[in-house]
Amino acid sequence: MFIGFANQKAVLDSGRRIVPRGGFTLLEITLAVAILATMSLAIYRFVQSNLTALRASSDANAADACYSGLRDLLTAQWQSLPSGQGGMTGAPFKLNDRQRDQIQWVCGSGSGLLTRYAPGQFTVSLRLQPENNKSDQLDLGFLRTPQDDSGQETWVPLIKNVSSLQLHYFDPQLNSWIDRWTNALRRPWLVKITMGRTDAAEPWEAIIPLRRTPF
Repeated sequence: MFIGFANQKAVLDSGRRIVPRGGFTLLEITLAVAILATMSLAIYRFVQSNLTALRASSDANAADACYSGLRDLLTAQWQSLPSGQGGMTGAPFKLNDRQRDQIQWVCGSGSGLLTRYAPGQFTVSLRLQPENNKSDQLDLGFLRTPQDDSGQETWVPLIKNVSSLQLHYFDPQLNSWIDRWTNALRRPWLVKITMGRTDAAEPWEAIIPLRRTPF
């Protein structure tokens, strides 16, 4: 039987299209969705872990900045005390196996009082004190007491939640560290502060020179 050229081309074309082209099957779609979900979960966990690490690092840097600021504040104040008039004394104190030493000195308005406008002289104590009457948390701060009894004591918190405070003094005459300073007319050369931190495994330590040293 004779078939024309056009009919032959149609037959050949239809032969090439024996397998029809369709859409994705349900199994392919399910696999794609499962792969996308796995990738999304992995990305979410990666971003979350990085955000947690950044938050922890930011909190640690902020805490370190507080301790560095405390060191700078005490250095500026103690080095500015007049010789023979600073009245610096310090005593060890322990309560419930927690070292809670304190150190005190006499000064007027300025960095030691954290105010420029306080009149008269004050006895300032660096010490630990409970956050409130119902809390076991100890805060480090200044307790300011007017020497002329013209006002009430004021408490200035500096660092929250400190577990312990230990102070040592370097006596040049003994050439050693001691845990008590009683001579108010003579200052130690160095004061070593060791503070237990609730946010770190190791305590924070700083040695503050009471004499200005050239760099």
